[in-house]
Amino acid sequence: MGEEERLLEEIETLRREHQSLDSLIENAFDQLQLQRLKKRKLMIKDQLARLEGQLHPDIIA
Repeated sequence: MGEEERLLEEIETLRREHQSLDSLIENAFDQLQLQRLKKRKLMIKDQLARLEGQLHPDIIA
């Protein structure tokens, strides 16, 4: 498996996890759990941005 394929697979996995957190956040039973889920979702969003940047780097000329 090449680097690009590995990145695409990791991105897809993170996107699924990010999406599944929506329902968990909606059904959170206390404030602490809600905060942890939102923090995890934000961390995943940051990871996605980093990986997508590796996949499609901005080239500054």
